[in-house]
Amino acid sequence: MTLANDIRARLARLDRDSALDAPEQWRARAEALEWIESAWPQLAAGAVAPALRSRLECADGRLHRRLRAVVRAGQGQVLFERWRQERAATARAIEGEGYDALDELVAGVLQLDDPGTELLPLAPEMVFYQPTPARHVLDMLARSALGPRDVLVDLGSGLGHVPMLAALCTGARAVGVEWQPAYVACARRAARALGLDGVHFVAADARDADLSEGTLFFLYTPFGGNLLRGVLDALHAQAIRRPIRLCTFGPCSRIVAGETWLRADGPLAPDRAVVFDAVVP
Repeated sequence: MTLANDIRARLARLDRDSALDAPEQWRARAEALEWIESAWPQLAAGAVAPALRSRLECADGRLHRRLRAVVRAGQGQVLFERWRQERAATARAIEGEGYDALDELVAGVLQLDDPGTELLPLAPEMVFYQPTPARHVLDMLARSALGPRDVLVDLGSGLGHVPMLAALCTGARAVGVEWQPAYVACARRAARALGLDGVHFVAADARDADLSEGTLFFLYTPFGGNLLRGVLDALHAQAIRRPIRLCTFGPCSRIVAGETWLRADGPLAPDRAVVFDAVVP
């Protein structure tokens, strides 16, 4: 069978598969849409592929609207529990820094708008923004047992994925500290649209932020060098006064693991979040 015939046969199978319209088939829809996109040069001329893509996107749209209503009703913790049960049942891999279907689902729920191009140039030692993959955020929330009595502070929060997911999944209060004002504005609009009253975003340098209420501090390698050193020193000062925890993801985890006042919850993995407890005499 030629490649063209293979493509046509797979398209026909997907088009006949009515199960793809079911809400719980969001992963299968994401896989199908990704394949359609990759094969689009061979598919665009026909009528089936555009109609199938529209059908799958409409199914996703219905699911996103339903989930946003659940979040606005204050029932986001139910969604988090479903994810935990699915993960336990399937042993789905957490490791890896790439994005997957869960990120598409989260994007549909949060509906962040475009921050535009009027962005401040990065200061020295700041790192280009990338959102934390959603599976790592949920993994971190589960392992840290974040709850309604906690305050998560995301240092370098970007468009606000982590604070919003923390608040809607656990009931914790959450603060995003972000240096880029355009990102802060986008995050505030998204949180307001979802009714996440316990989430706040602050446009500030992480070194100057108010850290006094945080119980869990998150860093996805937002900066390095002396800037990271200054933030870690500020967090150490907080840890001397009261119990705190840190969670890191990405290359900064090895640097943070070198702090004598922090103890990791397990062996370091380069592509998985690390939860640290502050251990200060």
